[in-house]
Amino acid sequence: MGALNVPRSNYYRWRAEEVSAQLSVKEEAIIELCKRTKYRNGHRKIKALLKKEYKIELNRNTVQAIMQKHNLQCRIKPKRKWKSQGESVIIAPDLLERNFTASAPNKKWVTDITYIQYGSTVKYLSTIMDLFNNEIVAYKLYNHQQTPLIIDTLKAALKVRNNPEGVIIHSDQGSVYTSYAYQELVKKCHLVSSMSRRGNCWDNAVIESFHSNLKSEEFQYVKFNSLSNHEVNERVVNYLKYYNEERIQEKLGYLTPVKYSVMAA
Repeated sequence: MGALNVPRSNYYRWRAEEVSAQLSVKEEAIIELCKRTKYRNGHRKIKALLKKEYKIELNRNTVQAIMQKHNLQCRIKPKRKWKSQGESVIIAPDLLERNFTASAPNKKWVTDITYIQYGSTVKYLSTIMDLFNNEIVAYKLYNHQQTPLIIDTLKAALKVRNNPEGVIIHSDQGSVYTSYAYQELVKKCHLVSSMSRRGNCWDNAVIESFHSNLKSEEFQYVKFNSLSNHEVNERVVNYLKYYNEERIQEKLGYLTPVKYSVMAA
């Protein structure tokens, strides 16, 4: 190049090496993010984390290509769905009508039970989620799926949120949710019961999706009944903490549930 007295071929070779080095830095950042998040995220979330933590902005197609190059795609197992059974006692109308958004905390809660069969015995996880920021408000992990499981979960949620009134608590039509004991507690605490239509899993899709993600992300490649019950408990607790405090969501502008709540306050 004239002014620098550098041969043109050397200049373009140097530029190519510089671009290659820059790409290597970006690739290393993407690899680190995928490893740290245990390969739970797709390219859209990795793109958001790359910008947030490394100040690196890449087109999502580029991020996807790099992840495919290094075999960093989201590693999940096929998702399973638990469906409650039993004779209905008290049926509430579907007040959500698949509107899974809320303008403020403690307006709409959704709840469900899923089975966890990775320990020596089957465990049943009951959770309650606030649709304002998709935060898991409370959970219980018991050896059974009887009414005390969901009653204790609801009591825990009310305690955490200082006994709010008027909250819509949405569930499916499982026998535990239609039981007199549960419905009496809902009424006593001045909450409003809402239920999915029978056979319509999409009416409670958000909480069912969360349970599916827990299994596919935290228990990826784990065989059924291959862990101790203590290990299962630890994994569930750790995932719930990760989900609330570290796992970013597109719905929340790529913030975590806890961070979104703080920003909105």
